[in-house]
Amino acid sequence: MVSLYLLINRALYLYEMAIVVWCVMTYVPMREGSVPYDVREALGRLVAPYLGLFRRIVPPVGGMDFSPMVAILALVVVERLLVVILF
Repeated sequence: MVSLYLLINRALYLYEMAIVVWCVMTYVPMREGSVPYDVREALGRLVAPYLGLFRRIVPPVGGMDFSPMVAILALVVVERLLVVILF
């Protein structure tokens, strides 16, 4: 039971970090075809479907997209619920 929780916890943490890294990388200008550009695009393909769920709910405010913060908060809530359910 504990190992299952640790596996899920690590996976959620890695996904949270992927969202954070992608958000930071979107602010850095990059040339198309460079390795950092490819990493940003790969991360974008990984996190975009999940962030899309929250972009429909949370509109941009003043040109700022707050959906990544809400998405990370949702992952934290899911992690906390797993602790309650599994233990």
